[in-house]
Amino acid sequence: QVQLVESGGGLVQAGGSLRLSCAASRLTFSTYTMGWFRQAPGKEREFVAAISWGGGSTDYANAVKGRFTISRDNAKNTIFLQMNSLKPEDTAVYYCAGRGTRWGPPWDMDYWGKGTLVTVSS
Repeated sequence: QVQLVESGGGLVQAGGSLRLSCAASRLTFSTYTMGWFRQAPGKEREFVAAISWGGGSTDYANAVKGRFTISRDNAKNTIFLQMNSLKPEDTAVYYCAGRGTRWGPPWDMDYWGKGTLVTVSS
């Protein structure tokens, strides 16, 4: 069974930075498109960022462009989300997700982690 485990969430002040990690197991990680999603309290889950299996292509939601960077290390079966210039509206549970090699929206993922909470104080 595929496992995706997020880490790195926490409490940070507005303007600060956090780096999320997602460790994957029981899948051929280097062939998977991977992504980050988030769900704020009272809101639907939304797409944040995605990265292609080889890391050569990335996509971002408009709300995070220029502030967040997604990356991956296929040797370590891990993806990352570097979040800079954080805002209170970035407060959410952040989920790691993956699917096969297909690239591009819609970002309908096959596997999901349990999430890590990011809280940005004003």
